[in-house]
Amino acid sequence: MNFAAKSTNIEQCKSDCVVIGVHSHKKLSDRAQQFDQISHVSLKELFQSKTLSGKAGQILELHQPYKTAKTAIIVGFGDSDTISAEDFRLAIKSAATAIKKRAYKTISFFIDDMTVDNWSESQKAQYCAEQLTYASYTFTQCKNHTAPLASPLTRSKILYHSAKNTQTKTGLTVGTAIGNGINVARELGNLPGNICTPSYLAKQARSLARSHKKITSKVLSEKQMQELGMGSLLSVSAGSAEPAQLIIMEYKGAAKSQKPHVLVGKGITFDTGGISLKPGAAMDEMKFDMCGAASVFGTMNTIAQLEPAINIVAIVAAAENMPGSKATKPGDIVTSMSGKTIEILNTDAEGRLVLCDALSYAERYKPQSVIDIATLTGACVIALGSHATGLFSNNDELTKELLDAGNATGDRAWPMPIWDDYKKQLKSNFADLANIGGREAGSITAACFLSHFTQSYPWAHLDIAGTAWLSGTNKGATGRPVSLLTHYLLSKTQ
Repeated sequence: MNFAAKSTNIEQCKSDCVVIGVHSHKKLSDRAQQFDQISHVSLKELFQSKTLSGKAGQILELHQPYKTAKTAIIVGFGDSDTISAEDFRLAIKSAATAIKKRAYKTISFFIDDMTVDNWSESQKAQYCAEQLTYASYTFTQCKNHTAPLASPLTRSKILYHSAKNTQTKTGLTVGTAIGNGINVARELGNLPGNICTPSYLAKQARSLARSHKKITSKVLSEKQMQELGMGSLLSVSAGSAEPAQLIIMEYKGAAKSQKPHVLVGKGITFDTGGISLKPGAAMDEMKFDMCGAASVFGTMNTIAQLEPAINIVAIVAAAENMPGSKATKPGDIVTSMSGKTIEILNTDAEGRLVLCDALSYAERYKPQSVIDIATLTGACVIALGSHATGLFSNNDELTKELLDAGNATGDRAWPMPIWDDYKKQLKSNFADLANIGGREAGSITAACFLSHFTQSYPWAHLDIAGTAWLSGTNKGATGRPVSLLTHYLLSKTQ
């Protein structure tokens, strides 16, 4: 898919499809008036007949509205002349969904006259590029190649028409990179566990490093992890024939003296629960238990494309959780890299066991901030559903920055406590910590567990168990929170 900024008027446009915005108060914007002057179909008459409402997200397709356009997509942006960010996102998502169903060679967006509250022209173009790139994704890797291999949208040329071409070009570039990163995360998440193993993720890291000169990678073997004392991480892979991998990618875009920001991803490529076996229903979805790692890979792909002036370290703790003869048993006690001992009361609470050693490893980089991303707890799904990511942090400033990044991108998070009151639930009679704290406040006690390993730096934990994938007929990875993470990291370059 190819994006370009243009300043052509509608009457000069020869695209297969033109996209025009309208409001539900029926007063036509400048672009809509230009369209009405040359169209065979009157938007004013469509409003009068109530065929068109202008409600945010409404889509109306008009075929051959004028000589040089095969289709016009009329998009509702709501009642207010100054559109809310929420209504704008809804409208653009609806337009992208409609467009992806058609094989257009060229598509022209004429929405520069749609004013979004506190958004620049660059931000509008960025979101359009991100959502159209998102819409272009189709999972094909495991399908019969007699079927269509890609969305027709991937072959389209998208023209965003605006007088502010410099701003527009910047927005399109950033939005495309974010969309591509999200799709990388979706592809990794959607792959089955027999393909996307810890070793497969290690290969992806090496491939990314080969493709981008500012990225380096290294992978620690189980033997190397054992030498570092990562008994907690290794306890998770003990029952699997697939060896664990600790994957490190470094992006060096700034001076060596600038301390890095660190992303840590949970990469459980399949989670049976281990000896604490999960129920069989929907267990296939446990291939998505590496979506934290997938979001780290997606973000690093976006960063590699944009090359911002920042240093970033990405750490992926990759393992498979299986109930083999050598698997860790409930009641076993292991020693983490930090030296703290952990009584494993439930082997299905394995994400925190791989993350705690990865978080200890992150200390060596003397980071400015550390953010871990994990499909950590079902309790977070109960608390927040599929709309917001759970946010836990030991630093108020970092909390605010991540909340702001989520609100700016629509990839929202919600703050949760990690008070000492909850930490009491992790007490063990036999070790320094238990790996679970009972049924109450499960997502909070999981974050409290991680907080024991993050005391030397500003840290945030994003529990994406509810936001990382969709179930049902639309089953698939969402690529969240790549846009949130990218926005946060790019804000650190300013």
